[in-house]
Amino acid sequence: VPVFLFVAAPYIRRYVAGGRCKSTARLEGKVVIITGANTGIGKETARDLAQRGKVIIACRDIAKGEAAASEIRAETGNQQVIVKKLDLADTKSIREFAEKFLAEEKELHILINNAGVMLCPYAKTADGFEMHLGVNHLGHFLLTFLLLERLKQSAPARIVNVSSLAHHGGRIRFHDLHGEKSYNRGLAYCHSKLANVLFTRELARRLQGKFQRQAEFTANVLHPGSVSSELVRHSFVMTWLWKIFSFFLKTPCEGAQTSIYCAVAEELDSVTGQYFSDCQPAYVSSRGRDDETAKKLWSVSCELLGIQWD
Repeated sequence: VPVFLFVAAPYIRRYVAGGRCKSTARLEGKVVIITGANTGIGKETARDLAQRGKVIIACRDIAKGEAAASEIRAETGNQQVIVKKLDLADTKSIREFAEKFLAEEKELHILINNAGVMLCPYAKTADGFEMHLGVNHLGHFLLTFLLLERLKQSAPARIVNVSSLAHHGGRIRFHDLHGEKSYNRGLAYCHSKLANVLFTRELARRLQGKFQRQAEFTANVLHPGSVSSELVRHSFVMTWLWKIFSFFLKTPCEGAQTSIYCAVAEELDSVTGQYFSDCQPAYVSSRGRDDETAKKLWSVSCELLGIQWD
């Protein structure tokens, strides 16, 4: 068995690594925002895109963000890797980030909603939203809303939402969105990842027909794979399992490939509202294809955030 594993190891790793983004598209003169890009797949996405154009790392921890940006600047030679404060668990911080960005940058071509929390003990955001729903869905929903006009003005533009295979286990519990009646940290994560899929679906539907060519504005969602990252830090058991089975997990660089693909691949110029994994279309759960739930979630999200988004 040890000999077999030794021989098979490279093939197993190649399978685990999954698809790679082969696009060499340049992003000169273009601006990219990546949330949560101070660590994990967000950082690796920023590292790749910084070799192509200007990248703004939007994250809660400025010190970690600056450390990541400094590393990426040194490696790529691109000084246009900028860190901005963004706390997705606080709508005030989201609005401040958007206000400063809009005052400083005249264009935005790619928005990658990457940041996320997973397996948190029960907690609420500054605005009283359950933490998974608040950060993973509502925070990015509001950020996208605030930046949408700048994206439209900069078209062709892309919105890329990072979801998960875990959306298959999710459901939108409108009767208990904030987990006050019952709470399971694993299911709460699944619910929020389903919300990412439904948000993308409804956003793409609403954007269709708004432009002369659909290629001018797209929104897609993805599963990065099972990645060895800090995302499981809230669970001792998952952290332990992740270390034991790290050989069978993607590295952050491998996990970033589908995000990069959705952001730059030329063949996706006119593809919108789709779900990807390993740099190719993937199966979406039946709940993730429910247009009525998507519309209702959109309406409820607007209500919770106190915005009008028609």
